[in-house]
Amino acid sequence: FWEVISDEHGIDPTGTYQGDSPLQLERISVYYNEASGGKYVPRAILVDLEPGTMDSVRSGPFGQIFRPDNFVFGK
Repeated sequence: FWEVISDEHGIDPTGTYQGDSPLQLERISVYYNEASGGKYVPRAILVDLEPGTMDSVRSGPFGQIFRPDNFVFGK
């Protein structure tokens, strides 16, 4: 999901805007918050019962754009 949304809005895996159209930024606040340094962070809380699933998201191509405190898992 986040790979598609990031591509549509011109956001690369580091959270930096790399797009070429002002339309990409028009409604970016629906999915992203702008952080310091011009980085965009997904507006998401990821929840699962096992931490292994969260580890696979973190190690994926877009895993570094999420804030670490937005991962919630059962113990």
